[in-house]
Amino acid sequence: MRVVILGSGTSHGVPVLGCSCAVCRSSDPRDRRYRAAAYLEGEGGERILIDAGPEFRLQALRAGIVGLDAALITHAHADHVHGLDDVRPLCRKAPLAVYASPDDCAELRERFGYAFKEGPVGGGKPRLDLRAVGEASFAVGGLTIRPVPLRHGERLVYGYRAGDFAYLSDCSALPEASKALLRGLKLLVIDALRMRPHPTHLSIPEALDLARELRPRRTALTHLCHDHSHAELEGICRRLAPGLDAAPAYDGQQFSL
Repeated sequence: MRVVILGSGTSHGVPVLGCSCAVCRSSDPRDRRYRAAAYLEGEGGERILIDAGPEFRLQALRAGIVGLDAALITHAHADHVHGLDDVRPLCRKAPLAVYASPDDCAELRERFGYAFKEGPVGGGKPRLDLRAVGEASFAVGGLTIRPVPLRHGERLVYGYRAGDFAYLSDCSALPEASKALLRGLKLLVIDALRMRPHPTHLSIPEALDLARELRPRRTALTHLCHDHSHAELEGICRRLAPGLDAAPAYDGQQFSL
């Protein structure tokens, strides 16, 4: 399996519009963070997108994505779905299966209402096949996908596990039953907004505490704001989690599992 971090930033992205902080002015390419998303390829060639934020087109061009078999939506906030229109060139031959919670499917149907209305055949709208998910596993090709319920403040959202990889974006708490679904991972990509607490996101210390508890072979922190540079975040991980293979993710980063 191959995993690509398409974006590692929070809802504003980094640089943040109008900000002149050191991180937003940084020349380190790892400090340029598109909105959080990922792409994975299974051993059978399955091509799966996890979230489609506003930079999806740019992310897909950079990653060389030329086709998709499915999209997994964690939740329907703008920074995770407002790039769905840009899948149009990738679903000309067949509609794209888009998996999301029932509530998020309803929100996507409203948000992208034009895509579901009768009209002339052409390239003006994405062909989206919305498929509601619950807690049961489902298959994309030969790859089994397990939804993982999470809390994003008061909102129910989903992370996803595929094989030995799990992606948990935009979460503030993991139910105990969900933790049981996350044992034996080779790679955990997890929300870690900043050092300070936040009501709807894990802080970096909270994310690292969960990594200690779940014991994945490797942990990558995502949905990062502009409080710290990539280099500073590497130091924070070494200081707070000695002995853990944990580090900030960065845009374009690839993992082979």
